[in-house]
Parts: sequence; structure tokens; C-alpha cells
Amino acid sequence: MFDVLVYLYETYYRPDACPESDVLVKKLSAIGFEEDEIAKALGWLTALAQANDAYSDSFPHQTAFSFGFRLYVNREIDVIGTPGIGFIQFLESAKLINPVQREIIVERALAAAESPISLDKLKVIVLMVLWSQGKEPDGLIFDELFVDDEDAPPRMLH
Repeated sequence: MFDVLVYLYETYYRPDACPESDVLVKKLSAIGFEEDEIAKALGWLTALAQANDAYSDSFPHQTAFSFGFRLYVNREIDVIGTPGIGFIQFLESAKLINPVQREIIVERALAAAESPISLDKLKVIVLMVLWSQGKEPDGLIFDELFVDDEDAPPRMLH
């Protein structure tokens, strides 16, 4: 699924630049992606669009007035893991994502049906959330999303 998502990001500048669903499925199949991976990715993207709508409608003022600290429940910790939570907190503290985007990222990570989800896959989720909202990541976040974790020093939360 994540390979399909990365391909869509690299190929289509904006989500609305993607062709219609049936045409997109044919193109992805012709490239060599498996049918089940295509279905998972497109289903995940459809749910992402629904989450964007639901969260922005339900919490329009949350982005401007959220000064609290997000606590994660056990299921979120199990799926996202400590490095992933640290990464999300880094992005939010650097004002690269807002609280609503954070919640969408967490929701989509849980929906990925992988436990635990790797930090690389979480980075793809962050990229896809921003892409789906028509936001181009600035240089800092783009570099951070594609840093090789093995070469990077460990991130400190303090």
C-alpha cells in the first residue's frame, strides 16, 4: 500500500490531478502494482479525504486555540510507537503540522493495519496528509521526512 501512496505523491502534484478511480487503477496495474495493494491504497486515500472533511468540520477552531499536550492511549502507543510519537510531537512543536493534522495522522496510522508501524511509513502518512490538503511541505519537513533513520542521531524530546 505504501509503495502505491509514494508513487501517487511523486506522480501527481495534487490529489485533484489524479485521474478518475477506474483509470487510476488501470494505470497502477499497468505499472505493476498488485490489485490488493491498489485497493488498499485507494481505500486508505478515500478514508483520508473523509477524515479531512470530518475533522475540519468538527474542529475548525482547534488549530488556532490548542495549547494542550496530547496524551496517547495504549493502542496508539502500540501502533505508532515511541519514535513515531516523538516524530509527531517534533512536527507539531516546530509548527509544521497543527493539532487537527496531528489527529488525522494518528487516525490514518491506526487505519494502516500495521502494528507497530515503522517510522518510515509514518513519514509517508504525514506526507500524504499534507498532500491531501494541498499543502506543500517546506524544506525542513521535506528533509525530515526523507532522512535515513540509520544515519540520523536519536531525537530528544526535551
